[in-house]
Amino acid sequence: MTKFLVLLGPPGVGKGTQAKIISERTGLAHISSGDLFRENLKNQTELGKQAQGFMSRGELVPDSLTIKMVRERISRPDCKNGALLDGFP
Repeated sequence: MTKFLVLLGPPGVGKGTQAKIISERTGLAHISSGDLFRENLKNQTELGKQAQGFMSRGELVPDSLTIKMVRERISRPDCKNGALLDGFP
């Protein structure tokens, strides 16, 4: 059965810390929106280039673009049983 867990809370409350622990215990992939942005920017993907445009103007990256990054990420083999979403939605 595929499982998706979402950790919600304001910045600095320990979502990432808890996500790491839960990921290790359950084997679910830990998907952090911040990590997704960094990965796409570093690899200069098309999605990363689009995000960079918003970020360089000091704007928030639109949800529609973030959702595309999340969808791409959960399509990878390590997410076949589900994933732990940290920071999005």
